[in-house]
Amino acid sequence: MTDKYFAGIGPIAFEGPDTQNPLAYRYYDKDREIRGKRMEDHLRIAVAYWHTFCGDGSDVFGAGTFDRSWNRGGSPLECAQMKLEAAFEFFEKLGNPYFCFHDRDISPEGASLAESNNMLDSIADQAAAAMERTGVKLLWGTANLFGHPRFMAGAATNPNPEVFAYAAAQVKKCLEVTHRLGGENYILWGGREGYETLLNTDLKQEGDQLGRFMSLVAEHKHKIGFKGPLCIEPKPKEPTKHQYDFDTATVYAFLQKYDLLSDFKVNIEVNHAQLAGHTFEHEIAVALANGIFGSVDINRGDTLLGWDTDQFPNAVSDVVLGMLYILRSGGFETGGFNFDAHLRRQSVRLDDLFYAHVGGIDTLARALIVADAILADGQLDQFVAERYAAWQQVPYSMMLSGEMSLEEISAYALAQELDPKPRSGRQEMLENLIARFAP
Repeated sequence: MTDKYFAGIGPIAFEGPDTQNPLAYRYYDKDREIRGKRMEDHLRIAVAYWHTFCGDGSDVFGAGTFDRSWNRGGSPLECAQMKLEAAFEFFEKLGNPYFCFHDRDISPEGASLAESNNMLDSIADQAAAAMERTGVKLLWGTANLFGHPRFMAGAATNPNPEVFAYAAAQVKKCLEVTHRLGGENYILWGGREGYETLLNTDLKQEGDQLGRFMSLVAEHKHKIGFKGPLCIEPKPKEPTKHQYDFDTATVYAFLQKYDLLSDFKVNIEVNHAQLAGHTFEHEIAVALANGIFGSVDINRGDTLLGWDTDQFPNAVSDVVLGMLYILRSGGFETGGFNFDAHLRRQSVRLDDLFYAHVGGIDTLARALIVADAILADGQLDQFVAERYAAWQQVPYSMMLSGEMSLEEISAYALAQELDPKPRSGRQEMLENLIARFAP
């Protein structure tokens, strides 16, 4: 393990809840077994390459505040090589098993698509060697189809077919690199797949373009033998006024329309759920109910601000219900928790990167422990089961299965002189139950 970029910071260790060491895990004991699986295997924690190693602290009102040695002092390719060294030193010291990247995070944009591809191949070779040395794996890769001015009107949904073709070529290359590095998923976030105004937008045309684009990606996935799922990441707005992957339900409808359900799932982000007017647990529940749950970008938003603040999670109560649904369903298959979160503009010290991730990892670990305790207690699941138990009885089970027509159901209601009385949903009692477990 090197000590070049984060000198003086050693490996972050588990020291238990009573430790006063701010750079130690209080709850994340990676080998602790919960429901027959190690905590590390439950959480499958990944570091976001873009925020952690590419972020410079800039915002729309000011220049960057972070001075990162790996982002200066060389050509773009040389900086990418230094960034890779810094990243794997960080991974080793933090102890996370995975990382995630955009193609333009790990390798710079060239003067042509061919040059960009060549540089990406070169950096990928070095990443493969670092992964072999450290054991850190790739949770997922994705192509940046939103940063360059060519994508200002979208990528797959762009009115210019040349942009569509360029984006297709870029995704082809990134998917191949992800496959080569053993990535377990591939993400498609439509950062600018949406509209600013309907006055210049043909919604059907753009929808069909997006559907065709996703079909092409799925076809190539099978051609190269990539086994992981393709995941669409929902977001309702920002940077566009309205994005076509608004939320999980919208993505599910899109996948149904274009016959993509066999290849696609969703990568859910907490802050994006909030922007869509949903809770994190709502998006998880919708994805699980429809069989499209894939992975999670874990972060939080600021309830007083209406944009994507991408802050590190620090409240167990904000995470525990989403964790409960994931744990109840059996957990991740190929997905995991990726920290799509970045430091605040004033957090300029290098060790702030460690404080942020240690706190976020401990929040996830504690939420996992609490979710397990709620499930072990059984009262919540028992209440829900009892609330719907009558549907298992005849004739109500026949109504649901299609064995009774509307006329037959009506005749039953009249013959039995049904007069249903309200039954309490016991919301406050259940909220108190959760509060007894969640800190």
